[in-house]
Amino acid sequence: MTRARPAAGGGRQLGVAPERLGRWLDGVATRHGAFAAVEPVDDGLRITCADTTTVVLRAPFGWTPEPPLLGSFTAAAGRPRRAGVLLVRRGRWAVGVFDGGELVVSKVDARQVQGRTAAGGWSQQRFAWRRANQADAVVGHAVETAVRVLLPHAGGLAALFTGGDRGLADDVLADPRLRPLAALRRDPALDVGDPTKAVLLTTPEQFRAVRVLIREPSPG
Repeated sequence: MTRARPAAGGGRQLGVAPERLGRWLDGVATRHGAFAAVEPVDDGLRITCADTTTVVLRAPFGWTPEPPLLGSFTAAAGRPRRAGVLLVRRGRWAVGVFDGGELVVSKVDARQVQGRTAAGGWSQQRFAWRRANQADAVVGHAVETAVRVLLPHAGGLAALFTGGDRGLADDVLADPRLRPLAALRRDPALDVGDPTKAVLLTTPEQFRAVRVLIREPSPG
């Protein structure tokens, strides 16, 4: 389960692993009463509890409503899907293909990028120019990695998830060769640190999670 955060417009948002969704919903019913209404909304499901608490569930890979609604949503959320991951930050990048939560193929690499300097004038401009060129080189290498590792799997991917520096990820996916992957890109962006192998292995906790928005009645 991902950490709960305040949601725009009120309430809390969090992620729940599909394997834990049934038990988590049992806890909601225990705290807020029986489910008075269950109805589809966008690519998700809205549940209204006896105390008027509402819970909106969104499937990580979409969902087609079928009766019984709650059962079909839970089954769809837990179905293993093949997904690609692209993580890019200044100086590092990582790509991987996952079947469910299992990593099938991956590549993690790095390239030195000049750190910031406190110098001013021409020296500062020279370092800025060098950093920009080095960042361009990182993007170029990340593109080639994505072409070699991700692109051959594009036809079998349900989605592509990106994380790290969104601008750099945008630059990578702007390469014409990666259009099939760019078309599969899905939000929200993954919240990650430096793209190491260990970080890459944790990404299914985010992209497989059922996104939850819960709003409780105001006290009184």
